[in-house]
Amino acid sequence: MRSENIGLRIRSFMEQKGITSDDLAERTGLERGFIESLQKDDVYPSLGPLLKIARALGVRLGTFLDDNVSEDPLVIRMSERTEEIVTHRGDNKPASLTFHSLGRGKTDRHMEPFFIDVYPESSLDKHLSSHEGEEFIVVDTGSIEVIYGSSTYLLHPGDSIYYNSIVPHYVSCAGDTKATIYAVLYFPE
Repeated sequence: MRSENIGLRIRSFMEQKGITSDDLAERTGLERGFIESLQKDDVYPSLGPLLKIARALGVRLGTFLDDNVSEDPLVIRMSERTEEIVTHRGDNKPASLTFHSLGRGKTDRHMEPFFIDVYPESSLDKHLSSHEGEEFIVVDTGSIEVIYGSSTYLLHPGDSIYYNSIVPHYVSCAGDTKATIYAVLYFPE
């Protein structure tokens, strides 16, 4: 899914619920300009702000990724993985993260599973975020740095970390080459 489709979905839910950009800014604590840029520019937020928007609109995070198919069990073949979300540090900057949803198509899910490419650019601006729920990460390739509260953890292939995401945290690449991780995010209803 491309970012402009997510911006259109956000705008559509805002219109359905009669919520203005000012209302959404107040409900999320995000800046109005940021919310407006999501709707019309080629901007895609990290999962923290997107989760705040989903909560304020009364929808699951996966609503922004879902097509209208519900499958059980859902099988995603490696050859079928598609790039869903690409985060950038700003206009015309290289991607810092690329998310591949492993749950898209299962509309009744309660977790958000992802395969994530974590690029070295992710380590340039480390802004901790927090949200309700839990996260579980397994490093596939490369090295990952996880800042969790006041502690920092360096993880290598096969290492995992499981944490409450209400504690401020940040996940980034810990090297000069791309790392990959599997991550499962749980957001309570």
